[in-house]
Amino acid sequence: MTKDKDNKYRNLLLGLLFDGIGMLSFVIPGIGEFSDVIWAPMAGWLMTRLYKGKVGQAAGVIAFVEELVPGWDIIPTFTIMWIYTYLLSGKKLKQ
Repeated sequence: MTKDKDNKYRNLLLGLLFDGIGMLSFVIPGIGEFSDVIWAPMAGWLMTRLYKGKVGQAAGVIAFVEELVPGWDIIPTFTIMWIYTYLLSGKKLKQ
């Protein structure tokens, strides 16, 4: 397996994990929204680590805002970015 293909599946698993962490604020009413203040900058930073370049930076800003706005935690930003990067952008991986 090539490094690109390894990163593809690693990013998918990490994205699912990070989306799950972002949705945990729904589990604890009241306290959950406070946890978003801590998670939002971390989510933005993690997005820029998973996806490089301007697209990753833009996705980091979107992840930050999505986690900070109450009620938007349900949006799976990391998973959507993975779909965009590996399925929609036309980026071909070496087989």
